[in-house]
Amino acid sequence: MPETIASEFVYVGDVMCSWCWGFAPTLEKLSENFQIPISVVNGGLRPGPDAEVLDDRMAEFLGQHWLHVSEASGQPFDRTFLERRDGWRYDTELPAIAVTMMRRTAPDETLRFFSSLQRAFYADGVDVTDPAEYAQLLSGFPVDREAFVEEMQGTDAKWAAWEDFEAARGMGVAGFPALLLRLDDRLAMVTRGYAPYDQLEMPLVDFLRDQIGQESLGTVCSIDGVC
Repeated sequence: MPETIASEFVYVGDVMCSWCWGFAPTLEKLSENFQIPISVVNGGLRPGPDAEVLDDRMAEFLGQHWLHVSEASGQPFDRTFLERRDGWRYDTELPAIAVTMMRRTAPDETLRFFSSLQRAFYADGVDVTDPAEYAQLLSGFPVDREAFVEEMQGTDAKWAAWEDFEAARGMGVAGFPALLLRLDDRLAMVTRGYAPYDQLEMPLVDFLRDQIGQESLGTVCSIDGVC
C-alpha cells in the first residue's frame, strides 16, 4: 500500500492577532522539528469595514488580551502603542495584503515575512497599517521594495487578501490561530487556537504515525479524533 505523505501544514492567522503572535514560537519549533512546509493563509481579523478606532475602551480590551498572551507564551509586547489617541484604526487589511503579495512574489519567504511583521507590530511598536513603513519592513526580503509598496495599495492586491479570508472560512476556520495538516488532498485540524509546542508535539507524532498508509481520513478532524 502506498504511503500517504504529509504535504504541508496550513497556518491560518493574522499579523495583528495577539494570540497568533503568542503562537509564533510554536510555529517556529514545528518548522524546525517536523521539516514539513508551512503555508500561510490570512484569516482576516478586523479588515477594512470591520476595523475599530483605538479609543480608551479598545485599548483596555487589547491590553487585557496582550497581558494574557504574554503570560501564556512569554512573547514581548510594546504597550506604548496602546496610548495612541489620534484616530488610529485597528485595521488588519494592509498587513494581510502584504503577506498575500509576499506569498505570490517570494513564496518561500512568506512565513518569515509574516513573523517579521508580527514582531514589528507587537514587540517594536511599528504601525504595520501604514504603507510608509513597508520600505523598511521589506528590508532583507528578495523583492523590489518600491514596486511592492506601490502594488500592495492597488485593487488587485486587496482582492487577493480578501480571497484568503474566504479560503479560511472555507476551511471551517473562524478564529485564529488555527493550524491544519494537509495529507494529500485531505485536511486534519491540528489546533484551533493557541497551544504551546509541547502540547502538540506527541499527539502530532502519533497522528502522523497512525496515518501513514491509511486510505481514509475525515475531511476535517482534530488530532484527537473528534470530527
